[in-house]
Amino acid sequence: MDSSFNPAVPFISEVLPRKFPWVNVVLFLATCLSTLVVGTILAISFYQLDVKDAMHPSSLLMGLPFSIALMSILLSHEMGHYLTSRYYGIDASLPYFIPFPNLAGTMGAFIRIRTPFQNRASLLEVGIMGPIAGFVVAIVALVVSMSHARFVAVEPSQVEGSLRLGDPLILKLVEHFMGMTPPAGMDIYLHPVGFAAWFGFLVTALNLLPAAQLDGGHVTYALFRGRHRQISLGVVALLVPLAIFYWWVWGLWIVLLVLVLRLYHPPTLDDSVPLRPRHIVLGLIALVMLVLCFTPVPIS
Repeated sequence: MDSSFNPAVPFISEVLPRKFPWVNVVLFLATCLSTLVVGTILAISFYQLDVKDAMHPSSLLMGLPFSIALMSILLSHEMGHYLTSRYYGIDASLPYFIPFPNLAGTMGAFIRIRTPFQNRASLLEVGIMGPIAGFVVAIVALVVSMSHARFVAVEPSQVEGSLRLGDPLILKLVEHFMGMTPPAGMDIYLHPVGFAAWFGFLVTALNLLPAAQLDGGHVTYALFRGRHRQISLGVVALLVPLAIFYWWVWGLWIVLLVLVLRLYHPPTLDDSVPLRPRHIVLGLIALVMLVLCFTPVPIS
């Protein structure tokens, strides 16, 4: 995810020397630690170990596969934005990771764009390269983890009160092609690395929503310009029933889009520069990834 340039700040053609990015490094290390702890908890549950065995400091090593997989997915996403920004001469910060005590140990990461986009082509490519990079790494992590996943019986008496992850289309496709589609009455229990991939798909879907200044919003503005706000309003309208009837967290995204980002997207320095055919292809790729990664109820 990236935050866009503020048009009120004057453009600086020459990037001044910057200090060592202590904040970025500290947040990165803190997120490594938080995902390591969560990974350990997931590994203990997956391998059905005694909780007492988890009290030993060496047990944190069990959380490494999850932490490495998830951090690789998030880092790939942000570096996709960062490196593309550097390619176009756009001043962008290094990623800021967000440690958080949730099911994954993080709220993701973001970069700051300090200078304006030259045109819609650079805007679209910076916006889409992050999701593409993270999506590819997440698929690799999921495929690798499938050899360790197992089927578990779904007991009706245990369904109520249990935690269940939504199944995005990409997960079902990988299960199908790897012969891991759960039989009737059973469900698949993902290895912690598989859960890292699942979280990566969720992050990809949220960022690709075609609204405001999300990654999908960048792509939408680049392709449709004047219709960006109408499309953003349409996304909000679709999220309202999802928040009411399916997953209440969509309501938080509505607040983010309407009150924080305000469904606005700043113009580039020259919106009149036409896109090339490959940019239309990249826009279609963004749509396909959104469809593959989106699920109405990510967690129930």
